[in-house]
Amino acid sequence: MSIAEALKKLTRILRLAGIERPLLEAELLLSFHSGLDRVGLRLHESDSVEDEDSLLALARRRANHEPLEYIVGRAGFYSEEFIVHPGVLIPRPETELLVDAASALIERHSLRNIAEIGTGSAIISVMLAKKHPQITIEASDISPKALENAKVNMERFDMSGRISLHHCSMLDDIDTKVDMIVSNPPYIARKEELPPEVSLYEPHEALYSSGEDGCDMLKAIVNLAIEREIPYVVCEMGYLQREPMRRFFEERAIGEYRFYRDLAGLDRGFELKVC
Repeated sequence: MSIAEALKKLTRILRLAGIERPLLEAELLLSFHSGLDRVGLRLHESDSVEDEDSLLALARRRANHEPLEYIVGRAGFYSEEFIVHPGVLIPRPETELLVDAASALIERHSLRNIAEIGTGSAIISVMLAKKHPQITIEASDISPKALENAKVNMERFDMSGRISLHHCSMLDDIDTKVDMIVSNPPYIARKEELPPEVSLYEPHEALYSSGEDGCDMLKAIVNLAIEREIPYVVCEMGYLQREPMRRFFEERAIGEYRFYRDLAGLDRGFELKVC
């Protein structure tokens, strides 16, 4: 089977499985399998594909809605390529806005000591450390699998000396002075339906929050910042959570807060000053 024939076969398999961009994902799977980039596939389309069975096995995994990022072990974020292990939350483009919001606060207030709650694959901590050479980051996660993945990315970007990993809930094992908490915590309400790529494969503890509106973890982070007198908080959230969080900020007498929106105009996160 030639590369051109393989591309047609993979595209057909993925289309029949209901994959939204079958040709693009067929190219990405074939690139991963062959080691050629997408331009190289076109230049070598008459070449034979090696190990056809392994290639078709990759296609079947994607046809079963396993995320492409888990299959190829990579995910793009902020124009960089990160390692993503199965069982660890896959980076989303909207989380780049969280990095932007945190980065602006770091610059505006000359912040130096940052804590990330729920670091996952460490994409947020790594990008903030890359953008701001003066900061150090304490990053926590309750998942050993996530921390293993985070360590790989820290080493990949030579950040092991500036990011410290902690296997704990919230900031339980972190007693250093912190200027800001940044987090993309679980904020999806249990009743919300998710596509099979997410619901069947991604870690539920990194997706779902307890409570009817999914705000429990968001509120807990803000309460922790108040308790420990951490001046700034930046969190990602869902687009339906603006009003319950606004009421909560008013209840806690937080005067300085701002919601930010994604490119679709939906509320996607907040930043606030606690003290």
